[in-house]
Amino acid sequence: MKRIGSAVTAAAAAFVLAQPFTATAAEAASWTAPSCTRVTGDGGVTFTTDDGASLRPTTGTLKPVSYTHGLVALDTPNTLLATRNSELQRSTDAGCTWTRVATLDSGSARLTAAPGGRAFAWEVNGGYLARTDGRTVTPLKSPTASIVGLGTDRTRPGHVRLAGGDGRLYDSTDAGASWRQVGTAAFGSGASVYAVAFDPKDLAHAVAGGMTKGGAVTTDGGNTWTASTGLSGTPGGAANLFDAAFSPASSSVVYALGIDLVQAAPGSSDEGRHLYRSADGGRTFTKVVDDSAETKLTNSTRLAPSPADADVLYFEYGTYFQDYGTDLFRLDARTGKVSKTHNAYDGISAIAFNPAQPKVMYLGVEEVRVD
Repeated sequence: MKRIGSAVTAAAAAFVLAQPFTATAAEAASWTAPSCTRVTGDGGVTFTTDDGASLRPTTGTLKPVSYTHGLVALDTPNTLLATRNSELQRSTDAGCTWTRVATLDSGSARLTAAPGGRAFAWEVNGGYLARTDGRTVTPLKSPTASIVGLGTDRTRPGHVRLAGGDGRLYDSTDAGASWRQVGTAAFGSGASVYAVAFDPKDLAHAVAGGMTKGGAVTTDGGNTWTASTGLSGTPGGAANLFDAAFSPASSSVVYALGIDLVQAAPGSSDEGRHLYRSADGGRTFTKVVDDSAETKLTNSTRLAPSPADADVLYFEYGTYFQDYGTDLFRLDARTGKVSKTHNAYDGISAIAFNPAQPKVMYLGVEEVRVD
């Protein structure tokens, strides 16, 4: 029996710029930490309180082929949503018990939380879009056939912003029932955009990642875009920006995953893959982690900034090969130190944090077997 994880399928994977959802002080106060010694469910979600050194056991054993692509904590007390393959699952006891509430018309939907106990399910590089309210799933018509990012406005319920595969943004003020195009394409017409990340505290602030174009940032809702610098060590050099995530603790801090294409050119000594950090909202990036035997990076490495500390980033590497399992890394950008814990899952597809106690980290895991 062999298992295949996200690292092996990275070449075919879709890339998404994560948009974390930050709870208000009142919402966080209404949450509690999970009290269970074992998670009841099919095994798609577990949690850790020690940065992955130990994972809470589950009553169910995750069956192949299973990917938990979506995982969010809502502003409803102790309520989380997850998508495992095409199932929408829900927990109302801070992640101790998971039950299926609906079947989605997508086997790889991500989730973005919204105010009022709401969330949006959407398919990366696809057109699937739906709104969830409690146990009700409402299919929506996407304004684009290729969604590469979705953000919500925590100050205006119903306000949603979505990005298409050409980097154009679309705005809705009625919770996705209707859309209008806003702004201009991040890199101009004809550019290939991997994804767009929205600042969870300000939808007008976004970072786009492009093929060979590197990154671009807007602070006016896409009306104007400014090219990001620092993604290539060569002035004017090309770069791919695959993934990025705003720190929920500070809108000025953005983490990113990319390749310096000058370093990755034939004859180069390495592949040029790095994690980057920006302290000015995505305008300027600095390398903070290099791809190496100790800190393995792929084009689809999952990024999860700590909601409590803008200098802390979690990321992962998983593979089935030789039953390797998954490494969960923790970067402290203040010191540059990267620490690592290990588990037996094939990969971690999604990460969320308990709003009241961020040390409680929920993990959406995966299991795939190939005979």
